Amino acid sequence: MKAIWNGEVIAESDDTIVVEGNHYFPPDAVNENFLRESSTHTVCPWKGTASYYDVKVNGSENKDAAWYYPEASELAKNINGYVAFWKGVEVTK
Repeated sequence: MKAIWNGEVIAESDDTIVVEGNHYFPPDAVNENFLRESSTHTVCPWKGTASYYDVKVNGSENKDAAWYYPEASELAKNINGYVAFWKGVEVTK
């Protein structure tokens, strides 16, 4: 799977985990040069508190377009630290 935005591959892995239709990429499969920490946080009742990244590529910013669970709940431990994308980031094979 690949996560692509603004013509760049942000993440690529054959080992994503699909939860609720979203592909979560292992941390080492994500190019952190395209990510900037965001102050946004949301709470999922069963996964825990999510943190977000802004995706920045070629001078453009996609606010809060990636998220991860730095301390996922016991029910979601398998995606702890894994990164998922949305807001126009294309996730494809």
